[in-house]
Amino acid sequence: MTRAHPTEHSDDRTAAHPDRPAPVVRPTAHDETALAAAELLGGPAGRRTARRPPWQTAAQVAVLVLIGMFALGMVQKLPCYDGGWFSGQTAQYVHACYSDIPHLYTGRGFADGFVPYLDRLPDQLSGGMEYLEYPVLTGAFMQLADWLTLGVDGMQEEQQLYWMVNSGLLLVCAVVLVLCVLRTHRNRPWDALMVALAPALALTATINWDLLAVALTAAGMLLWSRSRPLAAGILIGLATAAKLYPALLLGPLLVLCWRAGRWRAFGFAAGGTALSWAVVNVPVMLLAPAGWAKFYTFSQERPVDFGSVWLIVQQRTGATLENANTYAMILMALGCAGIAALGLCAPRRPRLAQLAFLVVALFVLTNKVYSPQYVLWLIPLAVLARPRWRSMLIWQSCECLYFLGIWMYLAYTGSGDKHQGLPTEGYQVVILAHLLGTLYLCAVIVRDALLPECDPVRRDDGSDDPGGGVLDRAPDVFVLGPAARTAGRETPAYRRATHRPGPRETVVRWGTATE
Repeated sequence: MTRAHPTEHSDDRTAAHPDRPAPVVRPTAHDETALAAAELLGGPAGRRTARRPPWQTAAQVAVLVLIGMFALGMVQKLPCYDGGWFSGQTAQYVHACYSDIPHLYTGRGFADGFVPYLDRLPDQLSGGMEYLEYPVLTGAFMQLADWLTLGVDGMQEEQQLYWMVNSGLLLVCAVVLVLCVLRTHRNRPWDALMVALAPALALTATINWDLLAVALTAAGMLLWSRSRPLAAGILIGLATAAKLYPALLLGPLLVLCWRAGRWRAFGFAAGGTALSWAVVNVPVMLLAPAGWAKFYTFSQERPVDFGSVWLIVQQRTGATLENANTYAMILMALGCAGIAALGLCAPRRPRLAQLAFLVVALFVLTNKVYSPQYVLWLIPLAVLARPRWRSMLIWQSCECLYFLGIWMYLAYTGSGDKHQGLPTEGYQVVILAHLLGTLYLCAVIVRDALLPECDPVRRDDGSDDPGGGVLDRAPDVFVLGPAARTAGRETPAYRRATHRPGPRETVVRWGTATE
């Protein structure tokens, strides 16, 4: 007689006892890569670890690990902090420690007291950029850091302190990000370690201010998982006021709420997004329309730039690709149509994190530029969509290769006749590595959506969509394709894959879903 695994057949036990909480998923019990790595640290967790709340222990470990990794990322920027930012361009590229933060402190007028969006920047200061080219909430974040940059003499010292202040604020954003990912999937708190240990996060966290939008987006997804669509929409709107990409999450929400018939929940989320975005943007739009519009006009007029597939095409063919915007929009529209078809035609409704990752990855793959810090947009979505260490390690390896490749390429182009660094052909190879790594993760997630038995979240503990909020265990009301034959009915596969005998009915009142 063989003894069953502690979590084996957990869905049957939970179905018999609907009020019993689902078992906590430990990666060492389900993930071969995590189990092999655990042997270096004393082996998998034992039964005595269950004496404390798992999420509490996981939160403490994940935050400590994140702080350690963040500190290592700051140490990696030490050659630039000690002079690389101020001794010419090549040094900061050779040491791969470039950051926008100290350069924009002087280049966007913060050091001289210019007010973002309101004051027009002189050409000799900004290199022809008339106004700050960032969304309003990011501009407010930059201004807050400027107010905290006090008590030093000398411009170089001010730039160093400004970077340190921003790093401290971004560390707070990173901690919020990890805790939100940890709590979004209640039964999988240890997955947050994949965010905390992500090498690309440590390397790119202090390049720019993207962590602000990433943390707000993660908080919005956490509130959606708690069936609070209005609050979730408000945070997604604030995230969109800091960076444009969070607005893309409304697409997956629309498709999934359409399939589940949760129109009121989607209305609350969309309304909250529009409301909070307007509260932040409209005052600046009215007071300084030209400054406010700079981010949007710059994004539209920006030529093909580093990291994109369009750059490879342009360099290989010699064409200028003046219509790259049009091509990117067409590919984005076709890709979104395919993601919508996946959401409506899959045999079982995909999880929110799966479609969210796919749509943001599609935006990254088709965009005219891919800055190294854009990987931060995808890390939390990847962990929620595909919490497997092997998949994350493959993808992160490609992203770290690109991180090194772009700086070596810039060192090559900026070193004059010396040509020290990575030539154009080598840079194209690392761009392809980034593209293929992201496409690999997309392909695995699409497979999980089409074959739910391959989805680790649903397979490990029998859950449906722990990050789906009102969508979790909701019956389908609109399905296309072969899955339409079983829409709205409980199938044996559906019963085996959910915690309760049948789907629960959810009522949405004032932005909060209650049973």
